[in-house]
Amino acid sequence: YTFQQIAYLVDVYHGKIRDHDFLNYCLFVTFFPRLMQGPIVYYDEIMPQFAQKEIFRFNPRMVAAGITIFFFGLFKKVVIADGLAVYATPVFEAARHQYVLSFLEAWQGALAYTLQIYFDFSGYSDMAIGLAYLFGIRIPLNFNSPYKSLNVIDFWRRWHMSLSRFLRDYLYIPLGGNRKGEAKRFANLMLTMLLGGLWHGAAWTFVLWGGLHGVFLVLNHGWIKIRQRLGFQAAGGWFGRLFAGTLTFLAVTVAWVFFRADSVSSALRMLGSMAGLNGFALPEKYLEKFGPLAAQLKLWGIDFQAMHYFEGSNEVIYISIALLIVWLAPNVQQMMDLCTPYLNIMAKGKKLPEPPVWLTWQPSLRWTIVLILCVLASVLSLSRASEFLYFQF
Repeated sequence: YTFQQIAYLVDVYHGKIRDHDFLNYCLFVTFFPRLMQGPIVYYDEIMPQFAQKEIFRFNPRMVAAGITIFFFGLFKKVVIADGLAVYATPVFEAARHQYVLSFLEAWQGALAYTLQIYFDFSGYSDMAIGLAYLFGIRIPLNFNSPYKSLNVIDFWRRWHMSLSRFLRDYLYIPLGGNRKGEAKRFANLMLTMLLGGLWHGAAWTFVLWGGLHGVFLVLNHGWIKIRQRLGFQAAGGWFGRLFAGTLTFLAVTVAWVFFRADSVSSALRMLGSMAGLNGFALPEKYLEKFGPLAAQLKLWGIDFQAMHYFEGSNEVIYISIALLIVWLAPNVQQMMDLCTPYLNIMAKGKKLPEPPVWLTWQPSLRWTIVLILCVLASVLSLSRASEFLYFQF
């Protein structure tokens, strides 16, 4: 909401907005689907839509698509994200109380939160897009499978895309962007990301989160320059893409630890455990199952100990399924792409990859059954539902 007001005032000042009708302004600021958590909408991309007569006519296909997107988003929030919270929140709380986490417990918490914040925030964005589309209005695409990124530059083109666009248009470019040499460009990148982190909260954890991403972006741009000068090609083939994607995902996961932790010391305790500073161990209940192999594992430094936050199978299965979804499955907006229910704000008009035909939404009996199952699962999970993670920022 605040960013939209800033964008509006700046655009009015620069003469980009010439419509100063008060009622139109009230409509712009009170259009409720995107008020709490975005996407961040610009005045000139949403107000012309309200002038189109078509949005005042009942369109059953549009209504069906809007309802489907809304409930897919709700499913992502209350079933997947809140299910992951069970494995993330206790671990970060333990770190806050100076509990010595094992290697597996720390990684469980970090991975669960990395996935939780994606399904939580993108779930809300899907709900906002679906609600807006019910009224015949298209608002910006906000997520495009960010954990499929092969580098951090691409990650920020896919994660909270409307925020990335805002920071670029109203902070990075006014600071000079990349027009004044590489050193100035990198300084602008760092400052933009530090301020972006500080906006999330007046705490060192958020500053460090923004600073880490600033460093990642500078290193990424610097590596591209070095690679071009040396004549190296970008990583190709399945192994190169796997390595680049894994490295990017791990870097983002490390940064999320600072974002989630309540203090820098808690974050450092988590990262220390993730780095193996507290040793490597398996849950004590697996000691008998490993039989003679257990003695060999102990010789290799892998012990068996009681763990409060990692039991084994349930956590591994839930987190693994969530990882497979974010890495392999098409996102909701790809599945709904036949009706294009969003505004495309991707660079150079880039389009979403088309999903397989069987995963492309159609107003059919098959998709109606899928939607009903999602609604039922969501309703049954509402008892454990919590507020949206991004609501506090």
